Amino acid sequence: MTTTTQVRVRYAETDQMGYVYYGNYAIYLEVARTEWVRNLGISYKEMEENWKIMLPVYSLHIDYKNPAKYDELLTIETKVTEPKGARLEFHHFIYNPNQQLVVEASVVLVFVNKENMKPCKPPQKFLELYYAKIH
Repeated sequence: MTTTTQVRVRYAETDQMGYVYYGNYAIYLEVARTEWVRNLGISYKEMEENWKIMLPVYSLHIDYKNPAKYDELLTIETKVTEPKGARLEFHHFIYNPNQQLVVEASVVLVFVNKENMKPCKPPQKFLELYYAKIH
């Protein structure tokens, strides 16, 4: 399942050259992941409260291709691979208004039991929502 999220670059997110400061891309990716989950029909907050799980970041890899600039409307395509064990891998592609690839990134999250903070399998309800969206 692929989702698309848009984010406009704010002045405070740029460096002296007017380009997006590299650390801000992680925030953009989180916005896109949050919207991907919401597209399943549930929010992160509901998962944490109702299913007693959390999804911390296990790894983050970013390849910077082109700079994004102040006031550009960026488009983030988010694709997710099938959950493997406790892991959920997101692939992100950020494009500028000219459809140039700005960033290619992968982020691995891990399902964690909120009570004991140990990795766990995705809740059955999550898997049902996931498979219903991809078929």
